[in-house]
Amino acid sequence: MARTAPARTAAWFLAPAVLIVTTLVVYPIGQTLWWSFGDADGRAGAGLANYADIFTAPQIRRALLNNAAWIVVAPNLVTAVGLLLAVLAQRVRRAAAFRVVLFMPMAISLVCAGITFRLVYDESPDRGVLNAVVVGVHDVFVPPSPYPGARARDPRALVPHDGGLQTSAPVAADQPVLLPLVGLAPAQVPGSATQAGTGGAGSGVHGVVWSDFTAVGGTPGAVDAGERGLPGVEVEVLRDGAVVARTRTGADGSFAVPRLTGRGYVVRLAAGNFTAPFAGLTWLGPSLVTPALIGAYLWIWAGFAMVLVTVGLAAIPKETIEAARIDGAGDWQILRQVTVPLMRPIVVVVLLTLTVNVLKVFDLVLVGAPESAQGPAAVLALEMWRSSFDHVGRGSALGVLLLLLALPGVLFNVHRLRRAQR
Repeated sequence: MARTAPARTAAWFLAPAVLIVTTLVVYPIGQTLWWSFGDADGRAGAGLANYADIFTAPQIRRALLNNAAWIVVAPNLVTAVGLLLAVLAQRVRRAAAFRVVLFMPMAISLVCAGITFRLVYDESPDRGVLNAVVVGVHDVFVPPSPYPGARARDPRALVPHDGGLQTSAPVAADQPVLLPLVGLAPAQVPGSATQAGTGGAGSGVHGVVWSDFTAVGGTPGAVDAGERGLPGVEVEVLRDGAVVARTRTGADGSFAVPRLTGRGYVVRLAAGNFTAPFAGLTWLGPSLVTPALIGAYLWIWAGFAMVLVTVGLAAIPKETIEAARIDGAGDWQILRQVTVPLMRPIVVVVLLTLTVNVLKVFDLVLVGAPESAQGPAAVLALEMWRSSFDHVGRGSALGVLLLLLALPGVLFNVHRLRRAQR
């Protein structure tokens, strides 16, 4: 009786936990395993057909490849960034505030993060923060074309060629070349532009490029009062298919190459005058959607990795770091040869935890990827959710596959925890 009473007491205390684990863990796993051998309605009879399907269906193979990319890139990237942030936090003032700010994304659900990054990755530079930065940096090194969208007033006299516009008939050095353009909004004409020149008498090949538009009246193809020249237009003069001279128009749109004489020239407005401005990248398109979503995942989980690594850094004896400094090691050498080796157990735990977490990525992909990119961005958890609506057996088989993929990481963490307790 003396031994029975404590056993009964322990059983009563353990019963609620056993009931909860059985109801919420054991029974769902068993039921999912049973359904994975069933048909579309979950009834038994399909055998291993569902498992054969998940390795042969094209959309599931793509999800497997995407999951492989997530597993290889995301945990390693997040752990590396978390390690660098943890080391950096030791060297900045207000380290506590720095850590809090970096950890704050963990308080945001993945659904909210997906919505937020849909805005960050918006294709329009006017709305998407990332494309606004990319376009700004690009335009610093590669200035945008001055007159995108401009076209010839008379497409028979000024014809498209290699992205630019050139005269359809040869011109002579003693005749003015009139090159009227339309399709330009008044705001596209620079403020430095003046009344367009007439392209009159002059030596060599000469002419004028202007915006052939006036609000009232005006003669198409002729320079009218109030019509402004287009300054800065790159003009090329060709003969026998080769460029013999280049120049740019002045404030009134006029240009001249005095040294050229004779006939048989072709005047071309270079393609660089009209190319559409750089509008950024399609971050959520089929080719970049997975890296973009991994970037969002990094923003969310880098703080988590930083906090765990910070705990490990605090356990490193300061004497070890000081000894390395005395031996002449620099900051990078200390990080690579002292800190990282001593942090290996913590880093392994972070990597395994993130790997298991990455296998469950679902809502970030569902909300973050637009409908047109849902296929290229699909992961196993998303395919499991989709398949379960029309084929319970296939969806359950995907669930079992996810469990099997995550199980080694979970068991390894449990083993490490028990060994640490011993």
